[in-house]
Amino acid sequence: MPNLVGTDPRPARALCISGLAVEAKIARAAGLSVVVGAGNRERTEALIEAAATGMDCLVSFGIAGGLAPRLPAGTVIVSGNVVSERQRWTVDDKYHTRLNEFASGIGAVEGPVFAASAVLATRSEKQRAWAATGALAVDLESEIVARVAAALGIPFLVLRTVADTARRDLPPASLIPLAADGTLNHSRIFAAVLRRPFQLAGLIGLAHETRRALSALVGPARALSVFVGAA
Repeated sequence: MPNLVGTDPRPARALCISGLAVEAKIARAAGLSVVVGAGNRERTEALIEAAATGMDCLVSFGIAGGLAPRLPAGTVIVSGNVVSERQRWTVDDKYHTRLNEFASGIGAVEGPVFAASAVLATRSEKQRAWAATGALAVDLESEIVARVAAALGIPFLVLRTVADTARRDLPPASLIPLAADGTLNHSRIFAAVLRRPFQLAGLIGLAHETRRALSALVGPARALSVFVGAA
């Protein structure tokens, strides 16, 4: 199967962009290059710009929040269509067929992804975003990926799996900022739970959905490595 950037036998160079260290671990295990922005927009953009020289495509990679009500945790999403609060980015028509083939080959759902400037923490926020954009899922990195790719004149794609579904409210402790390396700040989370123990059940449910999403990301990551020509 031809890779995203064409039939040239030369291996393409793809850079994955993730927010979490655990997402990056999955990407690297599949042989992909990755940078971790840890949810910080300025840091993410700076890392991409520093690492993107000579790359043939950029990939927004990892887990996402579900917006489409029908999508369960673990749903794999492939997209060449990113919409933000102000703008939309779509890959050139010549890449659409290849993305369709890739999505079909891994059993993914294909459709737009909403690039939010902040985490959508409640069901009502997700419902509003779904109604306004029709996007399947939401994440924090895809806008930066699409915007930088457009500036560089190279394609992008989104490969995400649904973690928190459209019907889940995120517990307050889950919104604590990540450490700079993309790992969870366990001490702050623990302290937050001690202060507000009512959120423990929600955290357990979210952890279950997140594990399912991360497990569902492993196979597609390997397929992505072949698709972009990294393997």
